[in-house]
Amino acid sequence: MQLQDLLYGVTIKELVGKTDREINALNFDSRKVVKDDVFFAVVGTVADGHQFIEQTIKQGAGVIICENLPEIDDYTVTYVKVEDTSVALGIMAGNYYGNPSADLKLVGITGTNGKTTIATILFKLFKDLGYKTGLLSTVENYINDTVVIATHTTPNPIALNQLLRQMVDAGCDYCFMEVSSHAVSQHRIEGLTFAGGVFSNITHDHLDFHKTFDAYLKAKKAFFDGLPKAAFALTNIDDKNGMVMLQNTKAYKKTYALKQLADFKAKIIENQFSGLHLDIDNEDVFFKLVGSFNAYNLLAVYGTAVLLEQDKLKVLTLLSRLSGAEGRFDYITSADKIIGIVDYAHTPDAVQNVLSTIANIRKGTEQVITVIGCGGDRDKTKRPIMAQVACDWSDKVILTSDNPRTEDPQTIISEMEEGVSPTNKRKTLSILDRREAIKTACHLAKPGDIILVAGKGHEKYQEINGVRNHFDDKEILLEQLKPIS
Repeated sequence: MQLQDLLYGVTIKELVGKTDREINALNFDSRKVVKDDVFFAVVGTVADGHQFIEQTIKQGAGVIICENLPEIDDYTVTYVKVEDTSVALGIMAGNYYGNPSADLKLVGITGTNGKTTIATILFKLFKDLGYKTGLLSTVENYINDTVVIATHTTPNPIALNQLLRQMVDAGCDYCFMEVSSHAVSQHRIEGLTFAGGVFSNITHDHLDFHKTFDAYLKAKKAFFDGLPKAAFALTNIDDKNGMVMLQNTKAYKKTYALKQLADFKAKIIENQFSGLHLDIDNEDVFFKLVGSFNAYNLLAVYGTAVLLEQDKLKVLTLLSRLSGAEGRFDYITSADKIIGIVDYAHTPDAVQNVLSTIANIRKGTEQVITVIGCGGDRDKTKRPIMAQVACDWSDKVILTSDNPRTEDPQTIISEMEEGVSPTNKRKTLSILDRREAIKTACHLAKPGDIILVAGKGHEKYQEINGVRNHFDDKEILLEQLKPIS
């Protein structure tokens, strides 16, 4: 492919060299650059790609995309100066792979909680509707029945467009993808053509990256601002910021809600561990998912399917048979009726959602024992709040490690303990080792009690000092509780 074709749609501030040259591949990792590659000097949070320009030219880079032109002494190389290298990377990655997002119906789901569940259920639903379908999620990426391991909620633009191209080549009609606030801020979705966008909710999260809640909100909103006129924008108007998402979008606007009038409306008739009984758009349906937060997720899926012109009754019939995403209110029951729940909840609001769901279902005599930690190298301000929420909604709480990453696990727990009030201290334990914390919860539980292990959900590892060791919350619960198969 020629450089001039790759540059279609890119706003160029300055050009040095020829554009009618063949290029090999696109790269923003200087270590991987080989002869005739395009190197993108991306200004990252850890390093500035501009400092590696000279090195990549020695490795054979034929084209440099940058925000600041270096001193030029090799005129066999083409230099393209742009306003933002990340934006150019997104557009050029799309061009390189033939803009695959335009060849299928791509729907993005954004919000603090619920993204994975909504995207996963949509993927399962559309497969059951008979379509070839793709999924891009925190847990796993799928191309029809083929699994592609997920490393980020939203991949980088090159990997993302490559996956979308593979989906198109495999005959996919639809793709459902999580759109993280990081991905919007870092222009990972730049140049993609979306058929629709869905907003679940927004609460306290990722302030380590965005610094302020307003910046986090604007990142979510920017996704909707960029939707084309032909797309739909579906928002949860029970969330106080739900309508903010629609303020400047060109897409056609639709709403869903449990508590107020909306285009798609549901009412909870019954909420049990066996599932949800809902009145959804005046149809009486029982679903396998549990909790009011999943009532919102199901409603978002239903609304999306209808906006994608699927038959309402067929959608509800198939939805009633589906289970949720791995590690999302994923529960087991032991022989002596102890219930163990694994959930990815890692924000104060998500923890409260899960525990309030348990509170609504419990009969009142059983204990709720919560095992919870907070991730290292992430937003520290939520640590005491997480502990406070867990204590307020539980009979016993065990504070433990999550993924400490490069931080001292004991320091993280100490910062969580600051949120434990004097009256709650008597029901709180701190156990550094997560495995021992889960085992202790199981030993403390009596028949009928409920154990929530929160924070890691689907993850099969624990990251300590940059090393990922095998660790699976559900695996440990299964060992300890020995459920009836």
